[in-house]
Amino acid sequence: MSAVESKLAELGLTLPEVVPPLAAYQPAVQTGVYVYTSGQLPMVDGKLAATGKVGAEVTPEAAKELAATCALNALAAVKSIAGDLDRVARVVKVVGFVASAADFTGQPAVVNGASELLGAVLGDKGVHARSAVGVAVLPLDSPVEVEIQVELTEA
Repeated sequence: MSAVESKLAELGLTLPEVVPPLAAYQPAVQTGVYVYTSGQLPMVDGKLAATGKVGAEVTPEAAKELAATCALNALAAVKSIAGDLDRVARVVKVVGFVASAADFTGQPAVVNGASELLGAVLGDKGVHARSAVGVAVLPLDSPVEVEIQVELTEA
């Protein structure tokens, strides 16, 4: 077991299987030393964990947990390319999309769920640049979607 996966286990988390694509894309691609994930939804055991808009049907606190699930799915996508999460040199960028009720402005706090999970699992390697964007709707009526870019060490 890798050091990163040991840290996940210590946190009570298990790296899931890679979420299969819902359309014409790959879960992650590599170019040079960088891996870019596609947007990851909060899928758990092949099912969307929740639906609806944050600030309406979904509480900000629940959405923050869903963003952490998205980040966990993104790590699984990275592992599918890298082979070993210990190859992650650093998380470079996180982009979080939050399906928001018209008056909801707490997108950064929601996307903190992803950022905090990456920090807890990867330590200093999990510190990243980030965007948190409010949108009208996401695929499958998901409340959140997260994509990450990581830099790998050489194999």
